[in-house]
Amino acid sequence: MNMHKKLIGAGAMALTLMSASVMAAVSPEEAARLNKDLTPLGAERAGNADGTIPEWTGGLTKAYAPFDENGSLADPFADEKPLFTITAQNYEQYADKLSEGQKAMFKLYPETYSMPVYPTHRTATVPQEVQEQTFANATSVDTVRGGNGLKNYKHIGSTPFPIPQAGVEAVWNHTVRYRGGSTKRTIIQATPTTSGSFSAVKFQDEFTFSDKVTDFDGNLNNLLFYFKQRVLEPARLAGNVLLVHETIDQVEQPRMAWVYNAGQRRVRRAPQVAYDGPGTASDGLRTSDNFDMYNGAPDRYDWKLVGKKEMYIPYNSYNLYSNEHTYEDIIKAGHIDPQYTRYELHRVWEVVGTLKEGERHIYAKRVMFLDEDSWQASVIDHFDGRGQLWRVAQAYNMHFYPIGTPWYAAETLNDLLAGRYLVLGLQNEEKIGYQFGFEATTKDYTPAALRRSGVR
Repeated sequence: MNMHKKLIGAGAMALTLMSASVMAAVSPEEAARLNKDLTPLGAERAGNADGTIPEWTGGLTKAYAPFDENGSLADPFADEKPLFTITAQNYEQYADKLSEGQKAMFKLYPETYSMPVYPTHRTATVPQEVQEQTFANATSVDTVRGGNGLKNYKHIGSTPFPIPQAGVEAVWNHTVRYRGGSTKRTIIQATPTTSGSFSAVKFQDEFTFSDKVTDFDGNLNNLLFYFKQRVLEPARLAGNVLLVHETIDQVEQPRMAWVYNAGQRRVRRAPQVAYDGPGTASDGLRTSDNFDMYNGAPDRYDWKLVGKKEMYIPYNSYNLYSNEHTYEDIIKAGHIDPQYTRYELHRVWEVVGTLKEGERHIYAKRVMFLDEDSWQASVIDHFDGRGQLWRVAQAYNMHFYPIGTPWYAAETLNDLLAGRYLVLGLQNEEKIGYQFGFEATTKDYTPAALRRSGVR
């Protein structure tokens, strides 16, 4: 009898997983909404009832302005002034549009933390080709193995689930979102002390998505992108290189990572570069899967799609990105200087990830808020095993309009218990911040190529 019950239970579980896979793709009738009341990536085209969120009319396109010689962008909204500023004295008036982590920041830094709120501009968009690929995905892409992998995902960088039916689908939309095909950027990471002093770690990052790589090994079927990160400064870390082969289905084929240590002149496998392994040179203030707000396999969490809400999130952060400001200007004790930030009211998808029974991670729960127009994670609250709010991450969204690429000016991760934070992605003092569209081959991303990358 017990064996019979177990077989029935196993069969029911299999049917549940099969049903989840079937339900991932939507019907042609539902997909047709992407050309009607929904945007090409699945957001609501209409604004909200009171007009504080406008209609999406196509986003900010390359017709606005080109890149400068150093790869920087003009601020389309430089003349605007804040509508109002949320502070520790008035944040409760706006509590329904703030995350628990954002509210905690006002409590922790009542004298210095604020959120200047500006008019909302729905600037995010992607190239026409990516829009068309996303439309095709809506009726064809499925999840497999309970949501831990993708099936029929043929167009790398497009949105697999523009009309999500489950939390894990929304997480996938963030993980595989369009980021310009191939991107090289020189950025800094800083982990200020409680007094605000810091030493910047300078990285050169490369993201090369598999559809932009010349394939010499014929093994790109499950590859999402290559990621290479070389440390440029400080001298004690310079020349160290991290290489990651990011797979689409990391349960079937786990992420592969290697590090080159310049001091030892050795290449080693790096299985710790995943989940809650320590982030590179982060002073223990972020995990590997905190990079890019959230990355990697979703298999350790149960993901619940709570729904949509209106929320104040960092957006159109061109001032924070500007080369008119130095790192000393921006990085202060407790948090970055609010005068360089810009918040807007946007609709977001709320997704709650709860650690599965028997799985291990330092974060027992993650509450994510994903921008509906770009699918970028914009705010994430992290809770520890006791259920205590621990860290709050915020992404300072901006749109690289010359090439139709939503991304970040920076991301921060505030540790509410330690009273410290990490900021990653600033490029204000670099001669060339972002470079898009460079060519690469699979030979550039082999372990053997790491030593060449690590030359000081």
